[in-house]
Amino acid sequence: MFDQSIQLFFSENQNLLYFLALILDLGFTVLMYRFFGKNGLLACIVLSILLANLQGPKLTVIFGMQTSLGVIFYSSIFFATDLMSEKFGKNAADQAVMMGFSISVIVLIMLSLSLLFSPSTQDNQVFSTEVHNAFVRILDFTPRFIIGSLLAYLISQRFDVWCFHKIKAWTNGKHLWLRNNLSTMASQTIDTAIYSFVVWWGVVDLQTAIELGIVKMMFKIGIAAFDTPFVYWARSWKVAGAEK
Repeated sequence: MFDQSIQLFFSENQNLLYFLALILDLGFTVLMYRFFGKNGLLACIVLSILLANLQGPKLTVIFGMQTSLGVIFYSSIFFATDLMSEKFGKNAADQAVMMGFSISVIVLIMLSLSLLFSPSTQDNQVFSTEVHNAFVRILDFTPRFIIGSLLAYLISQRFDVWCFHKIKAWTNGKHLWLRNNLSTMASQTIDTAIYSFVVWWGVVDLQTAIELGIVKMMFKIGIAAFDTPFVYWARSWKVAGAEK
């Protein structure tokens, strides 16, 4: 898709690529909200779930630390949920969380079902087998992964919405930056803890599971702080159906 010179440049500037991907991810979410309102945020939540699941197995090194590429796209779900809470209220945000959970279940079932189809044995047998094996490599989710990821998503997202509105009530609707950051950081801590202990512990030893979780938390906390200007940017717009 990209010219070789661009690929070479970013292969030597991975940290810059990380910031570019983060800006694009958050920027696209804001623009989807700008043009499509609540439906745009719902679409972004679903899209982020799909991207996080597909990119989750891909490991890379940013700032000298190994992390999953899915952390960028998964963290943006919390950004979209907070923006939904701010502009459309708690009920709308809770509904978005449950819709995201339902879609996660459907996607996991349908992707798992797709792996039961055998690759073609006709003219393009070699190509079909290679593609099938690539799908198996990425999409062959273990029960541990399925339970851990779904549990982490549901509990952390529900907590994020609850915490966001608790802080909003305590501060009389002031200090958006405070509720955006605190609710996201707290819920991301819960998400990472559940995922690390349910998914990683048993696959790796406890110490390694904790270390993997800490690295992810560092990135997630950084993203939570980074997305604050984007929340203020989006809140300044008037969109049909949004609360005043």
